[in-house]
Amino acid sequence: MLTYCWKNFGFIAKIVFVVLLAFSITSQAVEKKSESAKHSNRIAVISFQAITPEAGTGNAVRCPICGIVSSSGKILEGSEKIVEEVFINKLNKLDGMELIPFAKVQSVYKRISSEKQKGTFQETLKKAGNELGADYLAVGFVYRYVERVGYKYSSERPASVVFEIHLLKTADGSIIWRGFFDKTQKSLMENVLDISSFLRGGAKWVTARELTEQGMDNVFETFPDFQD
Repeated sequence: MLTYCWKNFGFIAKIVFVVLLAFSITSQAVEKKSESAKHSNRIAVISFQAITPEAGTGNAVRCPICGIVSSSGKILEGSEKIVEEVFINKLNKLDGMELIPFAKVQSVYKRISSEKQKGTFQETLKKAGNELGADYLAVGFVYRYVERVGYKYSSERPASVVFEIHLLKTADGSIIWRGFFDKTQKSLMENVLDISSFLRGGAKWVTARELTEQGMDNVFETFPDFQD
């Protein structure tokens, strides 16, 4: 009888051990998941803006964030939305971040930027970022966006695009990344040294959007790795 009870006790002890082990593993998994969510990088993308030269400055424009002067030109209406879309598409392919819903970001930013005591542009961005609970803010500017005139293999005027994007840290407003792209497509005969770019475009005259996508690929080569 004693032997039988002891065997039952051993069997029950094994079951308890297995249950406790399973509970421990589950708890650790939940804890890791919670910790990962806690340290996710939340990014708010502010509506991109088309920037045109001020009177008397020729074709020069100054970045509202870093102050660097760049050349500008004609800007196709609504092109800032195209560049913004291409940028967001690239962000969505990256790991280690969480994009705050675009509509929510624009609603908060619009309200704060319209306040009487809104402060400087950077202060407005920082205030919006804090209210949104964003770790980082992305803001972009389009300085030139000219569409191709002609066809794939015969163009009267090539596409030309200039854009600049900044990633700011909400906590202190510091710039942690700058992406800048300025390109007007040239034929292979005009620029033999740029053969890689021409071939990447399929050895044809690309559209302004295709040129924007090429440029976005280029600037994202230095984009911060949020998986580290």
